[in-house]
This record gives sequence, structure tokens and C-alpha cells, in this order.
Amino acid sequence: MSLRIKKEIEQLKAKLRKHDYLYYILSQPQISDKEYDDLFARLKSLEEAHPQYRTDDSPTVRVSGGISPGFKTVKHGAGMFSLDNTYSIDELNEWEGRLRKGLGKEAVYDYVVELKIDGVSANLTYVKGKLTIAATRGDGQTGEDVTANVKTIRSIPLVLMGRELPDLVEIRGEVYMDKRDFVRLNNERQENDELLFANPRNATSGSLKLLDSSIVAKRHLNFLAHSLGIYEGKPVKNQWEFLGLLKEWGLRTDRHCVSCRDIEGVLAYCRKWQEKREEVPYEIDGAVVKLNSFSQQKHLGFTAKSPRWAVAYKFPARQATTEVLAIEVNVGRTGVITPTAELKPVECAGVIISHATLHNFDEIKRLKIRVGDWVLIERAGDVIPKVVKVIQQKGKEEYAIPLRCPACKEKIVKEKEGEVAYRCLNSDCPAQLERSLLHFSSRDAMDIEGLGEAVISQLVKLKYLQSLADVYKLKLEQLLKLELFKEKKANNLLSGIQKSKSRYLARLIFALGIRHVGQKAAYTLAGEFGSMDKLMHAKLEDLDNIPEIGLIMAGSVIDYFSLSRNKKLIKELKESGVNMLQEGFEAKTNKLTGKTFVFTGELKGFSRHEAEESVRLSGGKFSSSVSSKTDFVVAGESAGTKLEKARELGVKIIGEDELKEMLK
Repeated sequence: MSLRIKKEIEQLKAKLRKHDYLYYILSQPQISDKEYDDLFARLKSLEEAHPQYRTDDSPTVRVSGGISPGFKTVKHGAGMFSLDNTYSIDELNEWEGRLRKGLGKEAVYDYVVELKIDGVSANLTYVKGKLTIAATRGDGQTGEDVTANVKTIRSIPLVLMGRELPDLVEIRGEVYMDKRDFVRLNNERQENDELLFANPRNATSGSLKLLDSSIVAKRHLNFLAHSLGIYEGKPVKNQWEFLGLLKEWGLRTDRHCVSCRDIEGVLAYCRKWQEKREEVPYEIDGAVVKLNSFSQQKHLGFTAKSPRWAVAYKFPARQATTEVLAIEVNVGRTGVITPTAELKPVECAGVIISHATLHNFDEIKRLKIRVGDWVLIERAGDVIPKVVKVIQQKGKEEYAIPLRCPACKEKIVKEKEGEVAYRCLNSDCPAQLERSLLHFSSRDAMDIEGLGEAVISQLVKLKYLQSLADVYKLKLEQLLKLELFKEKKANNLLSGIQKSKSRYLARLIFALGIRHVGQKAAYTLAGEFGSMDKLMHAKLEDLDNIPEIGLIMAGSVIDYFSLSRNKKLIKELKESGVNMLQEGFEAKTNKLTGKTFVFTGELKGFSRHEAEESVRLSGGKFSSSVSSKTDFVVAGESAGTKLEKARELGVKIIGEDELKEMLK
């Protein structure tokens, strides 16, 4: 009996390792999530019933959690040196000249070039194929033991694959967080009034230092291997061969890396990815150029800090320095007061920047920023610029948190002890009202065309809009008093308002701006309760029992509907004829049930929003990212990286005409 159990446990572990490799390394899953979960659950139950057969390389240890008492230090078998940087093509050519001099003019050599991930360096030690220690780089000689946290990273095998495994190997690489996971994490932290991470690297570093590995497991960290430390195994001749070995062992490497015969190929690679850096799903800040041959690497050796045989080519900075002219505060629709730095205009990544977010008042305190200081700002892609650090502290006075709301002059407070955000609690605050109205009329909410920021601002100042319900009380003569409004424009807006009354319940729930309730949660609530009346009278336990909701969101919904002014708002909206049911959302057909769509590029026949709604009404789902679970990618004009990802994963790609045919 015991031998049979032990054998089944080993078989389950082998199956789960195989499917982890197929899913996380190759992105080619062979079984469904449900089948994987069943295998995992079976293994877990067997290990719990027979703990004597549980080993620390079991797939179940990835999510077991537990609080670490702290991090001990670990000495690396071989030093982890930092790379010298080059910042121009000329400097890269100069490095190549030193390389040629060191090897001899007649030497033949080639290169391997990889993208430089802006992550956290880690050293993985495998003994006879089994992961024994994972450590941070530290000072290059000694790092922190983060083994428990690293074991939660699915792209790191606990046991290497293959037959001829080395007796001992140190594998170096970067722990990082994809851009989309970084955005998701910061959105969650913002909803919970927690400090936001400045960038994916900071989020990764902070996650690795957490003492509770069960929290780390939820952060979706990733790992790419790129270098070799100590090694006791079958001889390896060069970097390119080593990268191939890493794949055989079950580790991820940079799929964009190339082998170059000469420096011209290296320069072409650097120029290419300097232009395409935004297409990579994680942050990169340059390229790493390595001499391919290990024997030639050994011949050149190291300086006190860096290898002579490798160098980093850093892409032009998306950073700039400028002066802080003022610190302003803005009021969000939930009353949160957000500070913003007004800057002396400066060019950064091809854009003139005059404002940068400071996130919250704790961030101002951390940065020790004052009006008059010179600061380093950073802009990544389309992300709002942020202040990274103070370069020169020229400001004389420390920043004082305002005592009153800039819009209504009422006191601002922290609602809860330990909360980061300060709020204006005045429900009649005009700034909050404007933001709430803008959200209410937005495309994903009630979709009222023509009710934009400038129009809302005028209507609030004229006191024609004093609540969300007043939108449905607007009259033609009121609109004609607005700037640039003639009868046709006014009637178009009134028509848009009238159309919005028929939006289904999920849109209305989202439009109300209930704290912590996003678009997806609004659909869940509408589907669960079916009517506004049932949702308003739901109990905390009813909401908390819904898997997608959770206690924090449930409490927020209860708090919202407990306020008399919100009950009055719903009553007025109902009296104005606004739909309070989800019936209008019932799928017209079920032909797309179970199918997931991703849209990329520009569609001609309808807007992205209309396309997504059409898929919903045919029983399908849509997602913002491509994965192996995606059924169709709908590609319009100027399709981007999602199209490339779909091709890599073998996801079916269709055009707009094919989508229309499916929707008939």
C-alpha cells in the first residue's frame, strides 16, 4: 500500500512538472486548468495523508506559504559581477576595440546579444538537478536567501529536466514582473489605499523581500535565465550552447536573443530594440553584449567590478531633470486628494512634460520633495510621468499637507488609521461631482456621447447638475446657455441622455462609482442579483459568498447603499426611467458561449467598445491580453504586439469581416 502511494505521488509530481514546463516555459498547455487543478489537488491530499512522502521539491510547496523569520545571508559559489555600461554606438565600438586588443588582432570571435531586463538579479543553485538555494545578488559575493519566495515563481523549475544534469550549477538571471501584472498590482493597492510601487522593478524587489511567501505567490513574478556561475557538469563551450542547455533544463531564456558574427550585427540589434522596446511585455533598459566563447571569456577575465568580455548598451533614458514650480492637489470622484508636481516644462522621451504624479502625501514625505527642488522624472510608454528622486534640494520650506479641500474648502481627513489616502468627505464637493459625472457618462458606464469634461464643468458651475440624477432632468433651454451650443448640438446630447436610460444594470452599477467596484465586478453583481432593488437589499454575507467579490468590496457595496443620499439617487434615477434590470443584457444567442476574444488594432465597422459588447451579447467573453486560453484574436489596422503573440501561441486570427459573420 505505502509503495503504491509513494509511486503515485512521484508520478503526480512528474506530471505537474511537465505541465508547468509546457504552460510557463513553452506557452503550449496540453491540459485544461481544471485537469491541472485536479492533479494538484490529488497530490496535495496524498501528501497531507502521507507526510512522510512529501519532499521540498514538490509542486505543492510553491503555494504553501508560511511566514519566514527573516533572511539569512548566502555566499555565492562564484562572484556576481556588475556590467560596465555604454550609452552610445561610439562607446560600444570603443569596447569592441578593447576586446580586439585583449584577444589579439588575428583572433576570431562572435557575440551573443540579449535584452537587458530591468529586474532583480538572482542566483539559483541546483545540486544534482534539485533547487537548493536561491539568493539575491547582494554585494556580489553574498546575497540574501530568498529560496522560499523564489519557489513560488512558476517559471523556475524546482527540479531540472533532462538526463545529463550537472552535479552542481549556479544559474543567474532576472526576477521581474510583466507590465500588465504591475498595473494590476498597483490597481489593487490603490483600491485598498496602499502605497503604490513606483515601477515593476521596485514591485519585484519588494515582493522578494516579503516574509510571507503565500503573498509572493499572488504577485505573478517571472524569471529569465541568462548567465552561468559555478558549474560541475558536461563541458559547455560557449554562451549560445549554454542558453540551449537552459531550455533543455526547463528554464526560460530571452526569446529575442541572437548570435552575431560581428559588431555590425550587434549594433543593428541594439538599434532595432531601442525602437521596439515598448513591444516587450516587461521593462527593458538596454541590451547585454557577451563574447560567445567561454575560453575567450576566461582569457580576458575581470576588472575589480566587471567582466571585460561583456558590456551593457543602455538605451537613451526616458528620464529628465527639471524644477518643481509648485505642488498642486486634485480631488478624485471618491474624494481622494492626490498631489501633483507642476514642473518647469522639459522634454522627456519625445514629449514635453509639465506635470508629474506624486501619488500621495506619504510619497512626498519619502522623496523629501519641496517646491524649488530639482528632480529626476521618468516616463515609460504612455504612463503618466512620475518623480523618481530629488537631485538638488533647493526648496526652502517642507511641504505641508493641506488642511482643506481645494474645491470646497471643507476639512480633509484620513478615514481610517494607517490609511494612506486623505479624503474630502463633503458629498456636495463640486470637484467630486464633476469627476463622478464624467465617470457616469463615460463609454464603459452610461455612454452619454457629448457629455464631456468641458460641458460637465459648465453645467456644474451653473448649478444645473448637482447630482447624477440631474443628468436626466436637463432641458433644451439650459443647454443652449452653454458655450458653443446650438440647437442641433443640444438635441444630440438630449438624445444621447435618453438612449442611456436603456443601458443594462451592470453599466449602471459601474457608473455609480461605488468604491472598489470596477467594471468586471459590476457585471458579476448584476448577473448575481438581476435587479437594482435586490442588490440594494443584499446582506454582507450574500455579497461575500460571491467568489469574485470578497469582503472589502462587499463592505463597500453595503456602505454605499446604506447612505440616504444614495438611496435618494437610485429613486430619482428610477423615476427618470433609467433601467434597473439586467434583463436587457441576456445574450441574444449562445453561439459564442465559452469563446474568448482579444481585439487589437483599429476596427472600421464599429468601435472597440461596440465590438466587445457584440461579443458579450452573443454569449462570448473578451480579454485585454492574449494567452493560450484565447480562442480568437480580432486584428484590425495597425495591429500591435497582441497579433505577434497570437502567432507565437497558434491562436486563431480573424479579421473584422469574419467577426461580423460570426455575430450574425
